[in-house]
Amino acid sequence: MLRTANIGVCDIREAAARERAASTAGNRPLFYFRFGVDQALPQERRTPVTPSSSSRYHRRRSSGSRDERYRSDVHTEAVQAALAKHKERKMAVPMPSKRRSLVVQTSMDAYTPPDTSSGSEDEGSVQGDSQGTPTSSQGSINMEHWISQAIHGSTTSTTSSSSTQSGGSGAAHRLADVMAQTHIENHSAPPDVTTYTSEHSIQVERPQGSTARVAPKYGNAELMETGDVQQPDPNQPKPEGAQMLAMRGEQLGVVTNWPPSLEAALQRWGTISPKAPCLTTMDTNGKPLYILTYGKLWTRSMKVAYNILHKLGTKQEPMVRPGDRVALVFPNNDPAAFMVAFYGCLLAEVVPVPIEVPLTRKDAGSQQIGFLLGSCGVTVALTSDACHKGLPKSPTGEIPQFKGWPKLLWFVTESKHLSKPPRDWFPHIKDANNDTAYIEYKTCKDGSVLGVTVTRIALLTHCQALTQACGYTEAETIVNVLDFKKDVGLWHGILTSVMNMMHVISIPYSLMKVNPLSWIQKVCQYKAKVACVKSRDMHWALVAHRDQRDINLSSLRMLIVADGANPWSISSCDAFLNVFQSKGLRQEVICPCASSPEALTVAIRRPTDDSNQPPGRGVLSMHGLTYGVIRVDSEEKLSVLTVQDVGLVMPGAIMCSVKPDGIPQLCKTDEIGELCVCAIATGTSYYGLSGMTKNTFEVFPMTSSGAPISEYPFIRTGLLGFIGPGGLVFVIGKMDGLMVVSGRRHNADDIVATALAVEPMKFVYRGRIAVFSVSVLHDERIVIVAEQRPDSTEEDSFQWMSRVLQAIDSIHQVGVYCLALVPANTLPKTPLGGIHLSETKQLFLEGSLHPCNVLMCPHTCVTNLPKPRQKQPEIGPASVMVGNLVSGKRIAQASGRDLGQIEDNDQARKFLFLSEVLQWRAQTTPDHVLYTLLNCRGTIANSLTCVQLHKRAEKIAVMLMERGHLQDGDHVALVYPPGIDLIAAFYGCLYAGCVPITVRPPHPQNIATTLPTVKMIVEVSRSACLMTTQLICKLLRSREAAAAVDIRTWPPVLDTDDLPKKRPAQIYKPSNPDTLAYLDFSVSTTGMLAGVKMSHAATSAFCRSIKLQCELYPSREVAICLDPYCGLGFVLWCLCSVYSGHQSILIPPSELETNPALWLLAVSQYKVRDTFCSYSVMELCTKGLGSQTESLKARGLDLSRVRTCVVVAEERPRIALTQSFSKLFKDLGLHPRAVSTSFGCRVNLAICLQPHRLGKLAEQGTSGPDPTTVYVDMRALRHDRVRLVERGSPHSLPLMESGKILPGVRIIIANPETKGPLGDSHLGEIWVHSAHNASGYFTIYGDESLQSDHFNSRLSFGDTQTVWARTGYLGFLRRTELTDANGERHDALYVVGALDEAMELRGMRYHPIDIETSVIRAHKSITECAVFTWTNLLVVVVELDGSEQEALDLVPLVTNVVLEEHYLIVGVVVVVDIGVIPINSRGEKQRMHLRDGFLADQLDPIYVAYNM
Repeated sequence: MLRTANIGVCDIREAAARERAASTAGNRPLFYFRFGVDQALPQERRTPVTPSSSSRYHRRRSSGSRDERYRSDVHTEAVQAALAKHKERKMAVPMPSKRRSLVVQTSMDAYTPPDTSSGSEDEGSVQGDSQGTPTSSQGSINMEHWISQAIHGSTTSTTSSSSTQSGGSGAAHRLADVMAQTHIENHSAPPDVTTYTSEHSIQVERPQGSTARVAPKYGNAELMETGDVQQPDPNQPKPEGAQMLAMRGEQLGVVTNWPPSLEAALQRWGTISPKAPCLTTMDTNGKPLYILTYGKLWTRSMKVAYNILHKLGTKQEPMVRPGDRVALVFPNNDPAAFMVAFYGCLLAEVVPVPIEVPLTRKDAGSQQIGFLLGSCGVTVALTSDACHKGLPKSPTGEIPQFKGWPKLLWFVTESKHLSKPPRDWFPHIKDANNDTAYIEYKTCKDGSVLGVTVTRIALLTHCQALTQACGYTEAETIVNVLDFKKDVGLWHGILTSVMNMMHVISIPYSLMKVNPLSWIQKVCQYKAKVACVKSRDMHWALVAHRDQRDINLSSLRMLIVADGANPWSISSCDAFLNVFQSKGLRQEVICPCASSPEALTVAIRRPTDDSNQPPGRGVLSMHGLTYGVIRVDSEEKLSVLTVQDVGLVMPGAIMCSVKPDGIPQLCKTDEIGELCVCAIATGTSYYGLSGMTKNTFEVFPMTSSGAPISEYPFIRTGLLGFIGPGGLVFVIGKMDGLMVVSGRRHNADDIVATALAVEPMKFVYRGRIAVFSVSVLHDERIVIVAEQRPDSTEEDSFQWMSRVLQAIDSIHQVGVYCLALVPANTLPKTPLGGIHLSETKQLFLEGSLHPCNVLMCPHTCVTNLPKPRQKQPEIGPASVMVGNLVSGKRIAQASGRDLGQIEDNDQARKFLFLSEVLQWRAQTTPDHVLYTLLNCRGTIANSLTCVQLHKRAEKIAVMLMERGHLQDGDHVALVYPPGIDLIAAFYGCLYAGCVPITVRPPHPQNIATTLPTVKMIVEVSRSACLMTTQLICKLLRSREAAAAVDIRTWPPVLDTDDLPKKRPAQIYKPSNPDTLAYLDFSVSTTGMLAGVKMSHAATSAFCRSIKLQCELYPSREVAICLDPYCGLGFVLWCLCSVYSGHQSILIPPSELETNPALWLLAVSQYKVRDTFCSYSVMELCTKGLGSQTESLKARGLDLSRVRTCVVVAEERPRIALTQSFSKLFKDLGLHPRAVSTSFGCRVNLAICLQPHRLGKLAEQGTSGPDPTTVYVDMRALRHDRVRLVERGSPHSLPLMESGKILPGVRIIIANPETKGPLGDSHLGEIWVHSAHNASGYFTIYGDESLQSDHFNSRLSFGDTQTVWARTGYLGFLRRTELTDANGERHDALYVVGALDEAMELRGMRYHPIDIETSVIRAHKSITECAVFTWTNLLVVVVELDGSEQEALDLVPLVTNVVLEEHYLIVGVVVVVDIGVIPINSRGEKQRMHLRDGFLADQLDPIYVAYNM
């Protein structure tokens, strides 16, 4: 055994003596334990447990207020009291609104309740094995008294509970009141859940005392002190005790006739008492199904051993050799077959790996089991006949390979299938040695499965230690309810039982489901001495027992509670004792034990004959525990944890507790640590994982001076606890259930118990609840997922959720980040019916949990947001400029080529007006085709030569003058579909001296929403007349139109399908080039309708600039797939061909909806070199043609001639879209550098256009990186700073240059507030000076006061003479290494976003597109997203492409991603159908329209979640 020098190990007797000495000496121990009740209670308050008090128990049960099994009276009362405090305060959280189709109401009749079993056997997770259940009046009455005093200062606990009971309905009414006010009260303002006002925030009164928090717990980000790092609380309790001493268990006494190995024991009993019963199995009716004797076990195990070694594979190449691993796959109702196979393996010296039966190919966690089998090199699986028949089969009858599993040979171990061993064959029975005996699987917190190896010597020593600790004797009868494949069930029911020739009565899980009392009945029937159960089984027996007359438990000397280490098992034990004491159960019989896969049995309470020695109890402060400190709850707070001891250290073992993280340093006596054990009887490694093995199985605990306490390694048990007085071991939780939130440790089990104490039975099935933490923004966040009863209403669930949040906040002082309710029976189950925790967490994180209710509380939980930005006093513009000069930075300005210096043979230049250019072309090249319009089939629908256009324009001019009676200068609205008529009407207006305004026609299928916009533009532009086609004329006068607008107020409508035959007397020629040529109306992304004035001079200058930039000549063909109503789209469609003489191939974007390949086929067919499109067109092609590139190639689509493909836009370039477009069509010959973007805005319709010529790039080596993309730090950008970073670095944002600056255009970057010039690579507003700037707003509808300085601003410093137009866009200039044709270094302009669109949040500037990009990445079903602010809340609207059931999955994912990447808390998440987010013709989101729709409740959302 272990030799120990003076290693700080103390004997239990010494410890007890020291403890007594300490307490008598008057120095108060740091923690306080009650042994029994007597000391604490005045005599008259003790209630003897008599039949009458147990009948009182029935009365209380049958009243049915709440299922007793939940109750830890104490905890429930604490929770109710905490909620009573909240009752006064109103909840100001609007209830989520949900589309009716999502609210599923099921009737209770059609519904079978789920397994309430829970107790996920193989997770050791939280699952309700035991959460708060009734406490006996005997064990806890003084504690109730104590708590009730703590709560109300009252003397009885009944008053306190009755006063809280009434709170339920009252709170509901009050909640309803609040809802009524906040829900749709005009959508005025949402509750501002981020401020400190008392009527809104859901604060909790913290218990007064030393633990007052420094930083406010809830809060408005504006007020937070903390940065990324949480500041520790200076008042947090710290351990004050001395360093603990390791505790040695009693000597392991070697009994002379103990067998030298387990196989030897089997051989002994199998030969000397073959008739002795070894195992009795039960059927589902509770009748004995089969009795396995020791003789049969011995002969069958031998047969299995012989067949494994000699009948698999060939004689030369056996499949299994001694030392190989084989899987044991047996169902829970067949312990006999399992036992035979297990001992068969031991006899054959192969290593059994018992696992669960895979029921389907996609069991929760089964893939991980497969990885374990693969890593153990398992090739053979032993199974039973029935199990083999039940496995899923392929059509050919083969067992398919399960996901992640290795290829297995399935071998059935029933005797009838096996060959008899020859007479002379005999298994080799050795003394126990260090070879591996078996591997037990263990599921980790993250769902991965490890195999713990147990050697033969450890196996034998463990059996010996259990025999000694439990006092097992030969032929005792033991009832086992536990899983016999692992853990306590395996150790007692399969292994130790055989060593002592005991008789095991095995109760299958299926029988417990039918008859929860079955195990108690079997104890009576067989007069069993020992029973192995979980608190769940005790609890079920309580629920089921109805005055069973014939129950007698006096034969029991030991009731082993396998999950006694779960602190919440104490209430089950107490309640069980309370009821069954009258049936012969003695208090000292209940023996909780603590175990772990790595350390096997860690501690077990010994059965004593002394009924005067009551078990140890500790009432600990939950607050102290979160800091890992043991404090008795002296301040009489609500939050306490009552723990029971799990007995003493095992015989032959040494135990200590070490700090849970960092180096294994011994804890102090009043500190919680991870229990570590040094013994022979433990696991030795994780199979195949040497690193993890070292960390767990080879730990050397240190003293505070850094000296190891022993030369022998200790093993981490994974249990958190401490060694209390008298050497008693107390466990307060598992390392796996530990959640460290803001530096405080919370245990998942404790959180579950609190959640279940909130009126649970109405709502959540016991045990169907999972608690775990997810990491968001550098901290753990607590998530609770529960299955709700099918008959609960939305109000029920919302109220339950809010009460759970309040309770957890009061008791644990921690916020819950997300609470999700799922429909009953939908959480992934473990093989024994518990919730599979890691799988549930996985589903939550990937958005496949499909909850029916979600409540997120990021405002209350997230307290570690970075500090909000304080605006610094602005530095004067002059100082900035001087600073730039001193630091050698140039002022950020750039210009296109100088128009004056370009020598070109531009004939059109000699004309001041476009109308003159057209007349000149009609005379000199009458038959040259200017325009070709394609239809959706790609064939020519219409074309126009110079002379045809001229003649049609003349006729329209005549019509305007004669039928319209218009004067020169009158405004005319042109309402045409994209095409030739529009162009002719435009020039007709110029010929007549009228000012045209192009207007998009109303959509025939959507008149109600599109016609009012048309009407508005016609009115605002003060149009004297409206020209259109016959078809649209009819539409404007239709009944639908009359319903949408007042059609009597239209100006005269002229139909151009019926033109006069005559020519005008003369064509109008303007007197002055600065007069108005046309008005350009468009709706900005912020929903503003603005018309800008374009003079004749600006129009001609614009056309010339484009001609020079794009090198347009009459011999060129350009394909245009744009809407022709405003901006550059209109100029390219209507004006440029007339000026430059090139042929424009016009493709209306609407035609792409029926034929997405139309545009690209036309580009290929006409061998076009230059083409223009919009983002919507590009997106249509990318989405619509993604899978068709091969067939398009077959149809001869070739894009290799395209030099430039320009996206016309008024926004930051959409780099992801352009890149995916380039990548997709690269195979069809599209050069990756061909795609570029332009940039224009209201004050200047085109500032940048065209990339560098490919030819020039080729000389510089096209293999290099794209020179026009930079990566900037998104965090710096929020502070209006530009910081360039490497590609792929965290928080990097790719920005693409917006094309080359047009000839004649000058740009400067100015500070939008001070109007001072800025330096290179500084973010500021883009100002532009050019001959083709618009000359001003015609009217701005919706904001008359818009500054006139948009069109004539001057810098406040530096060059104060030049007049600039302000674009309203933020961007920066950066000088690149590239050179232009004339050798100048190239200045690249990067557009970041519109000032109007940017959101000021927490003192920083956010661009919606950045948040939207993150959100779209968060889940595959989010197709589009738009964000805006509402009061001070961030609202995120997402379009869902999937079933409505997925809507609620998106809420946590959206909240997480925005927190992680942008440090912002989402206030409202709105899930809508596809197509709800309005998009304008340029493909830009209309966020303000969306906001208006949201506030007016017009979105018909699937789900709206208000985050708290």
